[in-house]
Amino acid sequence: MRVGVFVCECGGNISTTVDMEEVCSQARKMPDVVHAEHVPFLCAEPGVEAVKASIKNDRLDRVVIASCSPHMHEGMFREAVAEAGLNPFLMEYVNVREHCSWVHGDKAEATRKAVDLVRGGVYRARVLEPIEVDTQK
Repeated sequence: MRVGVFVCECGGNISTTVDMEEVCSQARKMPDVVHAEHVPFLCAEPGVEAVKASIKNDRLDRVVIASCSPHMHEGMFREAVAEAGLNPFLMEYVNVREHCSWVHGDKAEATRKAVDLVRGGVYRARVLEPIEVDTQK
């Protein structure tokens, strides 16, 4: 299994309160994580293209997106993952903006929580089993 973790800085909305390098450093130590990076605006075209390129170049078969509310961008990331050739349901989405940076004033506490949420996302991604769907019925 090859998991990629992508953490959005959200133009400072997340990175002001969460230590992005620490989140990525801890993610790299998690089982099966072969790629972890933080991106200024993951939802912008360069960020989405970086995810797609990493799926292909790093041969990722699972993806964890740590960003803002899934109501805003989860669908877009599922489409991007599918365009890169990965089952879109082998992607996990973790909300570190609303659940960490916007509710914590202490950077160490917010970072710890972000790491824990990413760890949960990696775990969920690792236990997902792709389902073969018979489209001929």
